[in-house]
Amino acid sequence: MGRLPERDTRVGATDSRIKWRPSNATIALIFVLVFTVGPYLAFTKHIPFTGHGYTLNATFSNGVKIATRSPVRIAGVAVGEVIGVSRDGDNTKVTFTVEGDGRPIHADAFAEIRPRIFLEGNFFVDLRPGSPSSPELESGGTIPVSHTSTALQLDQILTSLQSPVRADLSRALEAFGTALTHKPTPAEDATQLPEVKGRSGAEGLNGALKYGGDAGRYSAQVTNAFLGTSPGDLSRLVAGAGRTFGALARREGDLQSLIVNFDTFTGALAAQSQNLSTTVRRLAPTLEVGRRALVNLNRTLPPLRAWAIEFRPAVAELPALISAADPWLAQARPLLSGREAGGVAKLLEESTPYLTGATQAGMASTIPQINRLSLCTSKVFVPVGNETVHDGFETGPNYREFFYYLADFAGAGQNFDGNGPYLRAQPGGGSTLVRIDNPSGNLSTDKQDWAHVVEAPTGVQPQLGGAPPKKPEVRCATQPVPDVNGPLGQVGPPQLTAVSP
Repeated sequence: MGRLPERDTRVGATDSRIKWRPSNATIALIFVLVFTVGPYLAFTKHIPFTGHGYTLNATFSNGVKIATRSPVRIAGVAVGEVIGVSRDGDNTKVTFTVEGDGRPIHADAFAEIRPRIFLEGNFFVDLRPGSPSSPELESGGTIPVSHTSTALQLDQILTSLQSPVRADLSRALEAFGTALTHKPTPAEDATQLPEVKGRSGAEGLNGALKYGGDAGRYSAQVTNAFLGTSPGDLSRLVAGAGRTFGALARREGDLQSLIVNFDTFTGALAAQSQNLSTTVRRLAPTLEVGRRALVNLNRTLPPLRAWAIEFRPAVAELPALISAADPWLAQARPLLSGREAGGVAKLLEESTPYLTGATQAGMASTIPQINRLSLCTSKVFVPVGNETVHDGFETGPNYREFFYYLADFAGAGQNFDGNGPYLRAQPGGGSTLVRIDNPSGNLSTDKQDWAHVVEAPTGVQPQLGGAPPKKPEVRCATQPVPDVNGPLGQVGPPQLTAVSP
């Protein structure tokens, strides 16, 4: 107990301060608290009477007899302890604490129940806190069973090989040995490839080893390709696969649906077992053809790579091209609308049947006539136009003389030119009297016509004669080319006869 303060009552004393000190019991209590509670708080890192702080739950498929107060460790360092173990259906739910040094614990954390070393005994929870990119679990959160595992016990190994299992294993080994040594019957060989007919399973496997060299070489190439093109590609692939599987593990319900659907899918495949067998039998020649195709594809890759390199400038210009094409597209949309090009297309659609009918009618009647006219032109008219009349006044092919005559007629039809009215005056003037027979004439009694001309005629070309016979039933293209240098084409006697005065 503490003592009351003493007052100095001596005569002449002037110091009136109160003097006090703790009792021996108080000092002893403080000493006990400092040297007992202090170490306890330092080692447990937990203040009593304040609850368990940050706690988590983990669901295990097998609790493996883990007990409360079992340690929770991260990388071998204790960060908490198990405070509760309970059943959760067919699984075990373990509740444990995590002290501040062990946090944060992320949503993709993984927990494993592992045995402690021989001298420690019992088990502990090995906790992996997860990746920093994943959100932190709140206190009271649960690590799902897909992110937990338990240590395999010896009794589990022994119980997995009970008498029925051993009997099944024995029968499986005997059936496997029979399959390797069994000689197939003719009925069994009927559906097999020629390479394995009459051979046992062991002989067929031995025959397959001759393909092992190529298969091993190609497998090595594939395995080498998995390493990637630069260091760290494979590790990044594994890390990405881990993230993928982690995301799948967080969607357990969807995975269950996937397994159910996969079971349905495999059932459908089983119903088509005969077709699958035929597909597998034809796979070997398909692979051979596919290998040649891949070799040819590999040969095309270098030119394709060169083309891609050359195409880069065009790709760089593509954004500008797209920007420049935007105004055109804005105009093209209304142009192709129903009011403009769409309406025209509709009218064309309505007129197309009639145009088709007209085309068919033209092919039946007009085109054959045009073809006949073209044949007549190429086989008769053109050769005649290219002939030259050899009468001493040659001016070239006939077609040129035709154009010359047109020019002469144009000059003769003018009122005045360099020759004056000579051509118009020629038939009606001159001192030379000429006559011509005119049997059908009715103005003269002697059936002759008389006129005065400037000069006496020297001859007629071509000579007058009867019209050639007309044969409308004979096609023009079948006629021979006319001979313009025949008898009638020469200069003949004049039809006009000069009369002496």
